[in-house]
Amino acid sequence: MEPKKIISDYICILAQEDGVSIIGLTRGKDTKFHHTEKLDEGEVMIAEFTENTSAIKIRGKALIYTKHGEISSGK
Repeated sequence: MEPKKIISDYICILAQEDGVSIIGLTRGKDTKFHHTEKLDEGEVMIAEFTENTSAIKIRGKALIYTKHGEISSGK
């Protein structure tokens, strides 16, 4: 039996203020919160979309780097 290939997208989040919230949302019929993190200014988190994570919500001022480009959140 061959091992499964896991192909996932990653995003990199750079907090530009204290208290940036990162919330992971589940995949499936009912979307639910499954994980939260708080970042302070200058902290970086690398997040992965997986079988369980279908969306990531970011609250606060941050730079988000993806394979599609750079996005800024917050005011």
